[in-house]
This record gives sequence, structure tokens and C-alpha cells, in this order.
Amino acid sequence: MDFAYSDRCLEYRDRLLDFMTGHVYPAEEIYARQMAESGNPHFDPPIIEELKTEAKERGLWNLFHPDPRYGAGLTNSEYAPLAEIMGRSAALAPEATNCSAPDTGNMEVLSLFGSDEHKERWLTPLLEGTIRSAFAMTEPAVASSDATNIQMSMTRSGDEWILNGRKWWTSNALHPNCKVLIVMGKTDPDAAAHAQQSMMVVPIDAPGVSVIRNLPVFGYQDREGHAEVLFEDVRVPESDVLAGAGAGFMIGQARLGPGRIHHCMRAIGMAERALELMCERASSRIAFGKPLAAQANIQDWIAEARIDIEMNRLLTLKAAWLMDTVGNKQARTEIAAIKVAAPNMALKIVDRAIQVHGGGGVSDDFPLASMYAHLRALRLADGPDEVHKRTIARQELGPYRKTEAKA
Repeated sequence: MDFAYSDRCLEYRDRLLDFMTGHVYPAEEIYARQMAESGNPHFDPPIIEELKTEAKERGLWNLFHPDPRYGAGLTNSEYAPLAEIMGRSAALAPEATNCSAPDTGNMEVLSLFGSDEHKERWLTPLLEGTIRSAFAMTEPAVASSDATNIQMSMTRSGDEWILNGRKWWTSNALHPNCKVLIVMGKTDPDAAAHAQQSMMVVPIDAPGVSVIRNLPVFGYQDREGHAEVLFEDVRVPESDVLAGAGAGFMIGQARLGPGRIHHCMRAIGMAERALELMCERASSRIAFGKPLAAQANIQDWIAEARIDIEMNRLLTLKAAWLMDTVGNKQARTEIAAIKVAAPNMALKIVDRAIQVHGGGGVSDDFPLASMYAHLRALRLADGPDEVHKRTIARQELGPYRKTEAKA
């Protein structure tokens, strides 16, 4: 098992680091000012388009896509270190390079399962960064951590499907450039549990689709928005069912594996930046006659942060390597493990960095409060910790269940 970065990865990494230093970090203050002056939490600030233009010119575009027809053609192991770098400025870098969730997952779904029409109408502009997309799965009326609970009705009517239901946490649906949804619902309640669901492509302006409200994250109004969306007799042609009726879970598994690598590496990037901020603050602030950095407990926090980051990076790279070499299914334990470990690790480091910053840490003068809110939310996104722990435990217990059954 070799985790040395490939020459191709190192070349992209150097270019991305240069882009971050020369353009992304300096743009953070401009971005904050433009958003504040707009008075609109879902405003599309000019600085984002400037960064996107710069990234395209530098060849730092669609780095996430493993198919060279659509993106950089990197493996999961090669893309993971780049996602970590982007996580250091999560509000700007992923969108600047067209590597934002949920667009990344949606683009992979459309490239794998979309028709030629889907690719022309939706995938191409998504790859060009001229539109955005959203993924509608979670529902307010059921425990959506168990996706078999999803109740959105998808009823056949001739050569169409009629959709009725309510979704929420439909991230990106309030972005001014969002044009299309991928929607998961129930097409056959009588089928086997994992064959009842389907995914369909639905324009966000289709008749019967209503964005009801935005959901804040710990009080933060994210620019892309997390919408509650109502579907009332929305008509979807048969041609917009992805991979056929009943394929929803299969598509979901294809979509979520790489997405979790991306989430976890971005979380590690946040942790690295939080550690840097903690070290800077601890070295510059004097309390009780000496720098905070001289306090034993602060030194413990800094040492533990370095240890935790390195462990989580290696575990995530192992998951990426397994996905590349033996496939997503065989890597499911490691994928589940990183989705629990990385956000929790990063959350602990950010929390301690906030403590070192004192009152400044909970303000918007530093990125720590925003990081904390988003990392805490990440422990729910793509399945809560408990679901992933359940997956790991079932894998560990599997051989013992077989032994008991024989005995």
C-alpha cells in the first residue's frame, strides 16, 4: 500500500497551492464584503466568477471527475489531496474550481446514468460552470437516515411519472444559478426494499415545484441555500428516469462513495487551517505573564491535533486507495469509518482553536465559527454518524453471525 502522491497529483497540487495563495485567500475578504453589501444571502458575488475564470485558465477545473472526457481524470487517491487543499477555503475554492457538492455527485451521476439529452442539456453546462444543481432526497416527515423510509410518491401515468411530496435540506436549490434537481422518490412500494426507489431529473422551474424556504445552519445562511421544496403533481417524462425505475439505491451507492472522500478530505483541510490559526493565536497572545503557546494544555492540544490529522489523512487515503484498487463495495468499511472519524476530528480541533481565540473565535472575524457549524452539520450530511457506525459493526459481526447460524 503506497500513499506516495503520483507525479500527476503533485503537479496539480503545486498549481492548486499557488492558486490558493495568489488568488483564493486574498479573495476571502473581498467575498465577505461583496456578500455583506449585497444584502442577499444567495447573491452571486463577482469575485466568484473572477476566481472561476482564473481557475479555468490555470487548468484547475473539474478536478474531481475521474473520466478524462469530463474532467482531470484523476483517481480518488490523486484527487483526495486536492480536496484537502480546497477545504482550507471551503466557501470559495470548491466553487472556483467547479468541484462543489452536490454538483460533483450530480455530474458523476449524469455522466454515468444520464441520456444523451441529459448530458447535452444539463451535464455540459454543469461541467462548464454556467449552471448549478441540487439533490433532493431528505424528507422532513420521516427519518431519512434510513433511505427506505422515503415517501415521495412517484406514480406512473402513461409515459410520465407524477411526483408528490416534500423534501428539505436540498442543498444548492437557492443558488441563483441552480437549474436542475436530481430527485429520489418511491416508484414501487411493493418491490423489494432496495428496489422501490428511483431517481429522476427535474428542472427546478418545472410546474408544481416550489421552493418554500431556506434552512439556516446554526444561524448561518449559506449562499447555496438548503431548501425545503414542495412537489405538487410534478410531471416527469419516462425519459428523465435515471437508469430505469427501481435503480435509485444503486445510483446512490455510486454517487456517495467518492462524495464521502471529498467531504472528509475537505474536513481535514479545515482542520489543518484551524491548527495553523490556533498556533498563530497561541504564539501572539500573552496571558498570565507568558504566551498561550507556553501553556502545557495548549501544547497538548496542538500535539494532539497534529496526531489526529495525520491519522485521519492516512485512513482517508486508505479508503481512496481501496476504492481505486478493489472498488467501492469492498471499501465500504473504510468509507464509513472516515465519514465518522474525519468530521469529528476536525470539529474537535476547530473547537479548541475557538477556545484559544477567546471571544474572537465565535465571531466572524475568523473562519472558525463557520467551520464549526459546517463540520457539525457534516456529521449528519450523507448519513449521520450512527448509520456509518452501524455499517462498520455489521461488517465486523458478519463472520460471527455465520458461525452462530451453523452452530
